[in-house]
Amino acid sequence: MTSRILTVPNQLTFLRLGFLPFFIISIHYRWYDVALGILIVAGLTDGLDGLLARSLNQKTALGAYLDPIADKLLLSSSFLVLALDGKIRWWLATLVLSRDILLLTSAAVILVVVGYRPFPPSVFGKLTTALQILLVFAVVLLAVTEWHWLQFVRIVLGYLVAGFTVFSGFHYSIVVSRRLSDQ
Repeated sequence: MTSRILTVPNQLTFLRLGFLPFFIISIHYRWYDVALGILIVAGLTDGLDGLLARSLNQKTALGAYLDPIADKLLLSSSFLVLALDGKIRWWLATLVLSRDILLLTSAAVILVVVGYRPFPPSVFGKLTTALQILLVFAVVLLAVTEWHWLQFVRIVLGYLVAGFTVFSGFHYSIVVSRRLSDQ
């Protein structure tokens, strides 16, 4: 990994972080078409920064930390502002945010107590994130369109997100506990 900071992929990640206040503002003022556009551009820049980091050999330590932080901030704030707006149920937003806080707290404690340990995301964590992204996208798209079938999709995605959020949180806890006890 290179030590450069202002690589193209990192600049795209900073751009994605810069979208965050505009996304929150657009949801607050119910400019759902703007919010949808921001989500689409954020998704494209997320995919593009990873692709460019690999293809241009511009992987950096900063990017390795910053990219998932940008993703998590956008997702967490999405659940919070959409719950405040009544578009996502509070129990679901609380579940998602609680899992994120639990994982961040666990990572911080592990870092302080035993030092840095890599705990790459599991397939369940990645699937949970993908489902959360799909749910946020469906909720915002539903606010822009009148596609009634999307309401059913939103409900199904909501329950899938809840189930996978709980499961992946427990799975992460078990995997981390085993790895720490083996070391």
